[in-house]
Amino acid sequence: MRRKIFIGLLFGAIAAGGFASETDGIYSFKVGQFEVFMLVESERNGSTGIIPGADAAMIKRYIPETGFKQSTNAFLIKTPGQNILVDTAFGGAIFDKIKTLGLGLDQIDTVLLTHMHGDHIGGLQKDGKPLLPNAKIYLSEKEYSFFTKTQINQGAVAALAPYGSRVITFEPDALGAATREILPGISAIANYGHTPGHTAYLVENNGAKLIIAGDFLHVALIQIPNPDISATYDTDQKAAAASRRQILDYAARNKIPIGGMHMVYPAVGTVESDGTGFRFTPAK
Repeated sequence: MRRKIFIGLLFGAIAAGGFASETDGIYSFKVGQFEVFMLVESERNGSTGIIPGADAAMIKRYIPETGFKQSTNAFLIKTPGQNILVDTAFGGAIFDKIKTLGLGLDQIDTVLLTHMHGDHIGGLQKDGKPLLPNAKIYLSEKEYSFFTKTQINQGAVAALAPYGSRVITFEPDALGAATREILPGISAIANYGHTPGHTAYLVENNGAKLIIAGDFLHVALIQIPNPDISATYDTDQKAAAASRRQILDYAARNKIPIGGMHMVYPAVGTVESDGTGFRFTPAK
């Protein structure tokens, strides 16, 4: 495995001490004493067709002529007491990567779901059996109710069914409010719009922080400098745009690194205000 030491601090928030390998699709770093691993499930050629609000001039300005990539990711957080997976993607390549890191799937204690689209819950079950047999599943009550009661999605229902009473719902806190930890060092932030209960997670340990923001964007090259542009996948495009701008502004003002499930490797970095939008610097 090719290794590269991640040196220095990202705005003083992410500490050195991991390995990075784009070839292996694993990017590791520390948030305080927590070990965090960004795991790539898949990478593909991107399409601006999913952001219809981007006009030709915008595409010409921000998208290289050679095209761009889109990724599907998940995050693994190893704390002193728990192994926590944020989303499962499809449960394909990321499960192999978890094993590469020395963990069995039965050693995943908790899954934090950002939302219930298939590319985030696809690794929860197969043939009615849990693929993470000892895990508790956390998701926002609003997300749970929407997909299992209001607008029933059979895939979502099936994904949660094998976990029974180990499915735990919560109410995320408003961004910037005094947050309550749902797990030691981890708070849930309401980031509604992509789906009705879409949730971001604030990871904090020893003064270091990271925001894992789920599907707050899909085409970073355009949506970071132009956060008002939403994707066709967003349930409420206006709310998604407002949430995206809010969380980017919060990350910039508070110098907190941010990562996402559809950002390309290393899928985590820092944000700065730049005119009416923002500028993103990937971790090195």
